[in-house]
Amino acid sequence: MNEDAFAASPPDGLRGAVAVIADGLSNGAQADRASQTAVTEFIDEYLATPETWTVKASAARVLNALNRWFCHHDGMATTVSAVVAKGRTAHVFHVGDSRVQRFRNGELEQLTRDHRKQAMLTHALGMDLDLEVDYLAEDLEPGDIFVLTTDGVHDVLPRQRLRERVACAPGAEGALETVSRGVVDAALRRGSEDNVSCLLMRIEGTPDEDIDEAHRRLTRQVIPPVLRPDARIDGYRVIRTLASGTRSHIYLVEDSSGRRLALKAPSESFAEDAVYLDGFIREEWIGKRVDHPGVMKILPRPDSRFLYYVAEHIEGRSLRQWMLDNPRPAIDDVRRLVGDIAKALRAFQRLQIVHRDLKPENVMIDRDGNAKIVDFGAAYVQGFDELDHAVRETHPVGSVGYVAPECLLGQPAAHAADIYALGAVAYEMLAGALPYKRPLARAAKAYLDRPYVPLAKAGRDDLPRWVDLVLAKATAQRPG
Repeated sequence: MNEDAFAASPPDGLRGAVAVIADGLSNGAQADRASQTAVTEFIDEYLATPETWTVKASAARVLNALNRWFCHHDGMATTVSAVVAKGRTAHVFHVGDSRVQRFRNGELEQLTRDHRKQAMLTHALGMDLDLEVDYLAEDLEPGDIFVLTTDGVHDVLPRQRLRERVACAPGAEGALETVSRGVVDAALRRGSEDNVSCLLMRIEGTPDEDIDEAHRRLTRQVIPPVLRPDARIDGYRVIRTLASGTRSHIYLVEDSSGRRLALKAPSESFAEDAVYLDGFIREEWIGKRVDHPGVMKILPRPDSRFLYYVAEHIEGRSLRQWMLDNPRPAIDDVRRLVGDIAKALRAFQRLQIVHRDLKPENVMIDRDGNAKIVDFGAAYVQGFDELDHAVRETHPVGSVGYVAPECLLGQPAAHAADIYALGAVAYEMLAGALPYKRPLARAAKAYLDRPYVPLAKAGRDDLPRWVDLVLAKATAQRPG
């Protein structure tokens, strides 16, 4: 009975390429099933995680779920070692005494450590509910070969012999399989009495540092001219202009079925602004993936040479206009709207996305009085950090008054930054002003020393004390 298993998946969009190997524990009643389940479920479930998640978060979620499942099925336990190659980084995950090694420039380097003590396995999937997974991130180089083996190979085959065999791997298609078979045969000839498995993954190339799919798309698409009523673009008929500014134009359009939608296109004056156009494309990408009633839904559209997106048409008014219409709102009305926004932000958080530009202008109140977040071109997607990107932000993103102080100091945006912005918006809804006075100095550090203005001093002495406590904590100058 073969208690080893391995599998691989070619590059898959934003998830990368995956190689995984496992060795079921021989003293387990279902060793073969455990290893097979580990490799197939790891790949399937990893590829099913949201594209916005980081590799580390996705793999950790999958491995912990597998571990819990194994722990509740007596006799199922296995080692597992996996490599996820995404962008220019190899992410290595490891539990047990299988191994991941890397062949580069003629040298073979072991990347994982054996979880063994006095020949006894100390860690494995299904061994303990408290799973400890080793994680390593390594830069990729073209020509790298990752060598995944079970102990039936590396316990009997010296590293020098393994290195010599991997070094013979030519670049021809199918050559890696031949080399892997040669490694296994060599281990058997040296008297291995265990199951023997070897999986090789070669890196043929890495993404260029100065180009990615979004920017290849930018070079293919052009910004449409300003559209007039009854103009047509890709089957959409323009009814009227909803908003027009220096950055973008938004139109009410009708598709071939008569459905009314909103069409947003960049302004031609931003045709050379790579940062803005990058955000525009990111906004469309995010809007197609965040599925929540409190978030504007961006819809599929035909392939086109023009750069734009279509979204649901929200009939209503902006939160800014609502605030002008309701200068002294009741606390219950504010709580309901803030609750809507908070639930929508949770949808972003579940996908590891930080909005980064929450403000009254970016929230719509529909005809039923429900709040919807719109405009997420400034959003930060944690999973994108693992891809090389042509456009780098050189200054904090967001609007003054709503940007968390730690972001002004150059720290990366986290979900706490959205909580800060929501607290500032809630305070402004109640008081008609922001909770902090703008500092006299323009330096970012000056924003850390501003005193919170109690609501009573802002003209809302009718509100209970707990409101101040909540908003002061949400907008704390130093999170924590």
